Amino acid sequence: MAQMSHATFARRALAGMAVLAIALMGLLFGANQFSNGSYAPKLGLDLEGGTQIILEPRVTGGRQVSPEQITQARDIIVQRVDAGGVAGAEVTTQGGRNIVVSMPGTPDKRTEDAIRRSSQLQFRPVLAIAAGSPQPAPSASPSGSASPSPSGSAAPIPSPSVSAPVASPAPSATNNSAVPGAFTTEASPSPSASPSASAPASPSPSPSPSASASGGTATDPLSLEQITPELTADFTALDCSKDGALDELVDDDTKPLVTCDADGAAKYILGPVVVSGDKISDAAAGYQVGPSGQQTSVVEIQLSLNGEGAEQYADISRKMVPLQQPQNQLAATLDSRVIVAPSFNEAIPNGKASITGGFGITEARDLAQQLKFGALPISFDLQTREQISPTLGSEQLRYGLWAGIIGLLLVTVYSLFQYRVLGFVTIASIVAAGLLTYLAITILGWSHNYRLDMAGVTGLIVAIGFTADSFIVYFERIRDELREGRSLESAVATGWARAKRTILIADGVNFLAAIVLYVLASSSVRGFAFTLGLTTLLDLLIVFLFTHPLVTLLARRKFFRGGHPMSGLDPDKLGAVKKTSYAGRGRFTTPPRVAAHEGSRS
Repeated sequence: MAQMSHATFARRALAGMAVLAIALMGLLFGANQFSNGSYAPKLGLDLEGGTQIILEPRVTGGRQVSPEQITQARDIIVQRVDAGGVAGAEVTTQGGRNIVVSMPGTPDKRTEDAIRRSSQLQFRPVLAIAAGSPQPAPSASPSGSASPSPSGSAAPIPSPSVSAPVASPAPSATNNSAVPGAFTTEASPSPSASPSASAPASPSPSPSPSASASGGTATDPLSLEQITPELTADFTALDCSKDGALDELVDDDTKPLVTCDADGAAKYILGPVVVSGDKISDAAAGYQVGPSGQQTSVVEIQLSLNGEGAEQYADISRKMVPLQQPQNQLAATLDSRVIVAPSFNEAIPNGKASITGGFGITEARDLAQQLKFGALPISFDLQTREQISPTLGSEQLRYGLWAGIIGLLLVTVYSLFQYRVLGFVTIASIVAAGLLTYLAITILGWSHNYRLDMAGVTGLIVAIGFTADSFIVYFERIRDELREGRSLESAVATGWARAKRTILIADGVNFLAAIVLYVLASSSVRGFAFTLGLTTLLDLLIVFLFTHPLVTLLARRKFFRGGHPMSGLDPDKLGAVKKTSYAGRGRFTTPPRVAAHEGSRS
């Protein structure tokens, strides 16, 4: 019953290995048919070449760029283009000012934009909102009035002479495409005007807005006293529909900001920053979950704030809940543009924020990654973009492949010489390991942009020796048990129980070395470490689910069980000890290696 149990387990293990291989091949086929996958592994910069991008810092207002900012920007860009260390990208500085990014292949525009934009997320209170572009003038009243109606559908532009703008009962700006109604002056407009008043009156100077509108002071980020005549003039002059409307914008965290939303449909006056982006501890993109717990089609970015950020967010949310719109709206700005400005219905004390801004899932994932790794201290403009040739080329790749082939041939010759027919188990195991490795690195190239460089090829060649070493440990353990006089099936079971501990320890040391290299090293060394760790895991998978089950089934075959001289498991050639037993009546017998009833088993 135990023997049948071993055989059943072996068959199931081999079936599981076959299912795994078929599943990986199906995944690779689907990636090619329905996505941008490839049947060949992606190659690194040294083997394929790629694109070199030189980024120049964007400075305004006479500001200077410090070496510390360039170094910080370089480290963040490294995380953006090659967070896993396996994409083969290289990021360096040039002249202490520019940043040079070299990437395999040809990056798309979305990748380039993700590299050079700052991705500085900030939370600012909304002080005022108006339409982002000039609106058609409202029709005049029968009395000839030229004053815009406060309740008109077109949002009136605030006058520089207003004393304290207050929120009108307009719709909430709960997303970046809604434009709430404009704020009006404290004084109601005249019900009529003489025909001579049809031209707009020139703004008259006035004192700074009263704090009574928001109940705060000039130092309060929610106070409307911050809206000075100069700020209102900038707000009036801003036309978000024009290209480059914000090119000269200077974003100071401690001062109010006049800006547009992401699509230019609305413009805002925002208070100083109340929660900065460096307080974000984690960011993840996904689909919003509805009240019933079901997933909706709304894409959102879930933000987790650290302790200080959570406290700041809770404090500002408590202050904004009782205010009227738009003063109860907190705008999330990305690179000085408003992406969403939701209003508060209740305080949020747990430091969890959700951003929805009409973006797609791919854009949201890119943005979440940028927010998680941090914002660039400055933004960059593209200076040059050019194609670069491989640093090594196809000749070195060919040499590496030849080295791998020669290594395989040497292992094959040694296995056949040392283990005879049993050596074919080694060959079959190496072929299976090679197939899984090929599928794994090709699928990882599609899913995680894994690039196989020369260091990775070296890792694959080294893995051949590690894989062969596991088989040798196992086979020699079986031979040791045969020398002790055990039957082949017993030797396989006992030898495996002892060999697997040695294999686990050896592969554990290799995997630990790969982890240390991956964590501490950089550039191509991380590619070698990743390949080494991957092949080590696959070696364990092959030994446990392919080699051992295959040997277990072969041990039941007459050719191996009978100790054929070419099997590699002949007890006579191995010097096995023949045990004798007392048969009764003064007779001692030496059991044959193959029992008569066992010979009929298949």
